[in-house]
Amino acid sequence: MTNRSSGTTVFIYLASALVVLVSVYPFVYAISTSLKTGTALFNTQIIPDQADLRNYAALFEGVQPFGKSLVNSVMVAVMTVGFAMLIGVTAAYALGRIRFKGKGLLLLCILGVSMFPQVAVLSGMFELIQWLGIYNKAWGLVLPYTIFTLPFTVWILTTFMRELPGELEEAAIMDGCGPIRIIFQVFMPLLWPALVSTGLLAFIGAWNEFMFALTFVINDTERTVPVAISLIAGATAFEIPWGTIMAGSVIVTVPLLLLVFFFQKRIVSGLTAGAVKG
Repeated sequence: MTNRSSGTTVFIYLASALVVLVSVYPFVYAISTSLKTGTALFNTQIIPDQADLRNYAALFEGVQPFGKSLVNSVMVAVMTVGFAMLIGVTAAYALGRIRFKGKGLLLLCILGVSMFPQVAVLSGMFELIQWLGIYNKAWGLVLPYTIFTLPFTVWILTTFMRELPGELEEAAIMDGCGPIRIIFQVFMPLLWPALVSTGLLAFIGAWNEFMFALTFVINDTERTVPVAISLIAGATAFEIPWGTIMAGSVIVTVPLLLLVFFFQKRIVSGLTAGAVKG
């Protein structure tokens, strides 16, 4: 029994090490490549002989306004998370705490929206964006991003909302609280783990989204970071500035890593809470 347990433990550690290696190595290699120039780019050595920051400087000195793209991405991602959380929490309260006919069917329809691939709704979304007059505006991306973020957000928050004790709501109603006060003053403090985990996933989705950003924005000063990186070009059509592209990828990835590192405890508790019922 002990040998089998030890063998299982060793296997788990080896498997975990393999997963970490496969996950971390591409990012480490991107950092290494971003610090190389010239022929050193084709050297597979992880630690460069001489680190060079010219690739990072080239990002902000080139024709493409990379700094402005960073600002646009932050703005769009933060606004998307804000709208998704606001609508998601109120919708979750209605779906999780109020009894009405067709609630299960409505939840299935909300979840079904997320099953449509982006390309399937691209033309219709393009017409809507143009009709609303927000085409070629960075903040106009908030609408499609929020639409595609809401199904997951509502579904997860509804699950958490159902698990909250009914006594809290009854006590709040006895104290004269309306639905809005119950949501934001009673339930919100208890929903922080779920809000952090779903909000972070919404932020990552908006931060990394490419297809809508490429289609709905054509002005360089309104583009987001993923599109800005894809448009980085060399002096000729056959010269691809891999170092600069890798530098941009590193800059884009670091904020996400910091967010996950900072909120990791709340993310884990948010994704696992309610999985085991007492």
